[in-house]
Amino acid sequence: MLKVAFFSAQAYDNAIFSSLRLKQKSVDETPSSTIDFTFFPHPLNAQTAITCKGFDAVCVFVNDDLSAPTLATLANLKVKHVALRCAGFNNVDVHAAKALGIKVSRVPAYSPQTVAEHTLALILTLNRKTHKAYNRVREGNFALEGLMGFTLFNKTVGIIGTGKIGQAVIRILNGFGCKILCCDPNPHREVEKLGATYTSLENVMSQCQIVSLHCPLNDDSYHLINEDTLALMPKGAMLINTSRGGLIDDTAVIGALKKQHLGYLGLDVYERESELFFSDHSLDIIQDDIFQRLLTFPNVLVTGHQGFFTQEALAEIAQVTVSNLLLFTHDSDVTANDNLVDV
Repeated sequence: MLKVAFFSAQAYDNAIFSSLRLKQKSVDETPSSTIDFTFFPHPLNAQTAITCKGFDAVCVFVNDDLSAPTLATLANLKVKHVALRCAGFNNVDVHAAKALGIKVSRVPAYSPQTVAEHTLALILTLNRKTHKAYNRVREGNFALEGLMGFTLFNKTVGIIGTGKIGQAVIRILNGFGCKILCCDPNPHREVEKLGATYTSLENVMSQCQIVSLHCPLNDDSYHLINEDTLALMPKGAMLINTSRGGLIDDTAVIGALKKQHLGYLGLDVYERESELFFSDHSLDIIQDDIFQRLLTFPNVLVTGHQGFFTQEALAEIAQVTVSNLLLFTHDSDVTANDNLVDV
């Protein structure tokens, strides 16, 4: 029996992981392959890590805090594995984990089309203002003033980060007849086969009417979008981020919006989202002044990190996470695997 503490658990997590566990038990009932999840709604951090006593592993999400102090507590409690049910691992001190002998696994690719489709939903909603039109029609207002958009056909779109999600976005945009410019320190041959062109970050920012971010958050990409890179964008351009909030300097973005230089902003992530996202704050006074300021702009659209949230993606995330738990917790010799985070 593998005992796993499951943090930041939502009702849908409980349902899908419990269902998968029951299905897995019915196929293979050997004790070594049975997982016992304990679901905690609160996040994992240095303060809550003490609750992991008696567990073999922890399962965490994007806003759980796996910094060195948290990992040290986990190591003292004999926790051997951190299983991320997401692709990014910027919230994990991987150097500390390795030094403490804690394996870290992730879900490197899950239905990339899911996030890609949400990216296009943000682009189309911002452009054609369907969210505003919906509210107008419900109030009996059929005026078109203020709802004008632009045609995507023949527009130049920049894709920063050309992994599986970035490539999925390119395929969709090809269907709209867009010209695609890309920036990635590790170019993919598949991208060029799709008809996209690699160029510098400066060229992407200066030549594209739409720029969409699909890169991981690390030391090199932190605040990649800042005052300098925003100044390169054509006046009225659109910026989309469905990757990680820390890619964008919020203060610089607010400045560009106030100057009416940045024409549209679509966000599914936010740098300080851990205090807000995945919870109901409708009756609270939100204390994050930067987030509240962003919401005042009529050309800003924010969704609460729901790009991954489809039936297909959740099923795949659950399946891969459970497989990682079974593989990496019981087989200490497994090292060469894309799902294992290493330094």
